[in-house]
Amino acid sequence: MSASDETLDAAIAAISDPARLRAAQELVARMAPALQRVLNSALSEGGWFDSAHNAAIRDAIAHEDADVRLRAVRTLFAEETELTMLVGVAVGVELARELGWVDTPETTQED
Repeated sequence: MSASDETLDAAIAAISDPARLRAAQELVARMAPALQRVLNSALSEGGWFDSAHNAAIRDAIAHEDADVRLRAVRTLFAEETELTMLVGVAVGVELARELGWVDTPETTQED
């Protein structure tokens, strides 16, 4: 089972409703400590925050020019935030599947 772009857009619009989002936030807040452990594990196992990450931090703060340094640090934060968000969504999808809240999509292989 694969969702179409239209179905995904409609689902995203539905969860944009403040009441639905508030309920989801309350659920996540209850589960936050356990979810944090899973997220940290996924990021660690994926090698997202290893020596390459530390090198990127060093590179970002090493610029002599303050404006260049600030832009590099902001870019690094934005990239880390995006990555963490996407991994968090993947964790959430797997949790929903495990709880039986969503069907497991059929996998298809393209030639």
